[in-house]
Amino acid sequence: MAQRKAYDAVVIGGGHNGLVCACYLAQAGKQVAVVERRHVLGGCATTEELWPGYQVSTAAYVISLFLPEIIRDLKLRAHGLEILPRTPSSFTPLPDGRSLLMGPEPGLNQREISKFSPADAEAYPRYEALLERVAGVLEPLLSQTAPDPLPLPSEWRRTSIAKKMRDTKKLWSLYQAMASLGDDLPAAVELLTGAARPILDRWFESDVLKATLATDAIIGAFISINSPGSAYVLLHHVMGEAGGTRGVWGYVRGGMGGLSQALAAAAEEMGVDIFRETAVDVIHTTDRKVTGVSLSDGSQLDTSIVASSVDANLTYLKLLDASVLPDNFRQAIENIDYASASMKINLALAEPPNYTALPSTGVAPHHHGTMHIGPTLDYIERAYDDAKYGRPSESPVIEMTMATSVDDTLAPPGKHILSCFVQFAPYELQAVQWDEIKDQFADRCIEIIGDYAPNVPGAIEHRQVLSPLDLERVYGITGGNIMQGAMNANQLYCFRPIAGWADHRSPVEGLYLCGAASHPGGGVMGACGKNAATEILRDGR
Repeated sequence: MAQRKAYDAVVIGGGHNGLVCACYLAQAGKQVAVVERRHVLGGCATTEELWPGYQVSTAAYVISLFLPEIIRDLKLRAHGLEILPRTPSSFTPLPDGRSLLMGPEPGLNQREISKFSPADAEAYPRYEALLERVAGVLEPLLSQTAPDPLPLPSEWRRTSIAKKMRDTKKLWSLYQAMASLGDDLPAAVELLTGAARPILDRWFESDVLKATLATDAIIGAFISINSPGSAYVLLHHVMGEAGGTRGVWGYVRGGMGGLSQALAAAAEEMGVDIFRETAVDVIHTTDRKVTGVSLSDGSQLDTSIVASSVDANLTYLKLLDASVLPDNFRQAIENIDYASASMKINLALAEPPNYTALPSTGVAPHHHGTMHIGPTLDYIERAYDDAKYGRPSESPVIEMTMATSVDDTLAPPGKHILSCFVQFAPYELQAVQWDEIKDQFADRCIEIIGDYAPNVPGAIEHRQVLSPLDLERVYGITGGNIMQGAMNANQLYCFRPIAGWADHRSPVEGLYLCGAASHPGGGVMGACGKNAATEILRDGR
């Protein structure tokens, strides 16, 4: 790399949001550089050949939330993006030999649920319709910058009349959208602010259905299904249409890195320079204005715009001189909650799981979607109970996917990759360290999977274990939090990353957040990057 080079904008981090931001800036005529510290692009949405012939989605593993307009605007399908549907989409085996299979196939859910409760089979379409109506109201909020409605003291931030008018318009649009829900408004408010378990208990009587649905309320979060805000996590997972229909999740052909490769191809076609295996060490400023960045190889890039797709802690507290930030802003950043309890285990299998509850030979339909280990609400709650005292769950909740069931590009013929997302594995442990116990805990997870699919332990040929500490080290996410900050009500929408600064800007002129630390938060959606680019261009920079 040249010792010194100038760009209109430098993007920190080659994750999907950083690449999206870079593409939109380049599309507007900016000279853009993306600086990625790892050898592979995508952030948490990567594909890596961990073992010969195995292309593994090491972290993120399914897609739905990614904005369709980004796919269209950046012509990602022409650059190789292909999303594969999952039908059926959900399978929950039970210890007693029964199971629940769900998916978009007409009539499947009603047939399967009625095995446990005819009343639930009748109620489920109404429940699904409610979530879809509420999601339909909220989804437009994902593709626009969040407003800043709070009356901050002028010494904290000076806000232009034009911004105040834009924010007022957004709030009015939200008010009208919520009004359109009519009689569903109280239920919508509960979904946005309440706990998942009371809602599910009110709707359904069969524990297996409630447990299957409740998994979406805790994945990626360190909360109980009885915690206020868990219902929003449930709702968050039914948004998105990248899979073709709202709430339908799919696999990316070639692994999640297929998305990142398509974004990188689009960016490079637009003239974006992408530097890998290079980290930003310092963001330089003069008079509280961005002037450039220093890189780990000794180079410097001059720029007046830095868009950071890494989290707020790293951006503001590690890369900047602390004296640049106002005390109130820095204190608020320091108070962001990064609590996490997620672990990832990737397994290379000689054969697919053979479940006692639904025996099969080779790949069967129930291997296509998410396979849940978490048979009851009490099971899920007990898993959380362990973690809240700083212990990995004795009987963890495990969400498994096997993309090789529909994608033959990922593994050698006849072999498979089982992707296991584990809750609850708290980042902060009492008495021990993750490096001491992660393999022991992974053994326990595999033992539990074996209780449902006895062939799995003996079919494992390779495994990768990523503890919360490993997630922090490898992907640069504070506390191992895959959302770049907990998705609690006080850290969502106009409060993300902190109140008063939800529009991707910062007290440093020219410094923006474009990753999941900003609205609308975690998940492979691209909206953070797109919205940040909109605000950068709005500033005429």
